[in-house]
Amino acid sequence: MQSDRTGALRRLVEDIVPEDRVLCDWPMARETTFRCGGPADIFVRVADEKELVALLRALKAAGAPWFLMGNGSNLLVRDGGLRGVVLQIGPAFGGTQVQGDILRARAGTLLSQAARAAADKALTGLEFAAGIPGTVGGGVFMNAGAYGGELKDVLHSVRVLNPESGEIYTLAAEQMQMGYRHSRLGETGEIALEAAFKLAPGQQAAILARMEELNARRRDKQPLEKGSAGSTFKRPEGYFAGALIEQAGLKGFSVGPAQVSPKHAGFVVNNGGASAAQVLSVIEQVRRGVLENAGVALQCEVRIVGEDG
Repeated sequence: MQSDRTGALRRLVEDIVPEDRVLCDWPMARETTFRCGGPADIFVRVADEKELVALLRALKAAGAPWFLMGNGSNLLVRDGGLRGVVLQIGPAFGGTQVQGDILRARAGTLLSQAARAAADKALTGLEFAAGIPGTVGGGVFMNAGAYGGELKDVLHSVRVLNPESGEIYTLAAEQMQMGYRHSRLGETGEIALEAAFKLAPGQQAAILARMEELNARRRDKQPLEKGSAGSTFKRPEGYFAGALIEQAGLKGFSVGPAQVSPKHAGFVVNNGGASAAQVLSVIEQVRRGVLENAGVALQCEVRIVGEDG
């Protein structure tokens, strides 16, 4: 049964968004690649910039909490779920456009779709992103990367929204403060609306072959069939997280259905039915075990949000 406050929030949101895109008490296990997590009070699939600006203005005026997400591929929601309104910048907020060697991608575009759009125009530079399951917005937020490539290597500029002022403006790549799994957005709260990538002309056959090579390596080395958020830990300087975990004897370690993948120790996976608390327990015990064994403090790469169950 909805609380009075949740009911009021729903009415506020439905003044802006059609009710078929407003979901109440929505299980976040359906919206995250970890396949676990408690419910969001209200979950909204946002269609475009105009809608996002209107929602943020209304939520700010109401003093209501909100949380922004993309594809949920680097997110772990605790079992108590998320209060207030979750705004998803997903497929409806997607789309690409190519002008010369610049590819523009709206925030909800999957990185794999952006890479494919580049390949369709014989532009090289985004091949590394072909298998990353996140969105362009989420990828820019954390400077997503794989196989030696990072978005900062090809980023030209980002159109962002300031959620406090409602102002929309463009930041050049050098203003984005991109580092390892980091951008300024994590500190400023600015929201990526669209990213422009500067690519280079290439041979389409070679681009497609490189994308397939990297995807084949993913399928061979990573537990893609399991619920996970990809690499669980940041790469410690001078080390590989998976190797440190294996050396600590924790490859295959589990708490219920949550487990350090026997296929790749750098991944914590949900074998089916794991709670967020069980996943967090595995993460914490891995961090403790590696610190005791190697003296290295692993940092979690996954964004952990929400309330305990």
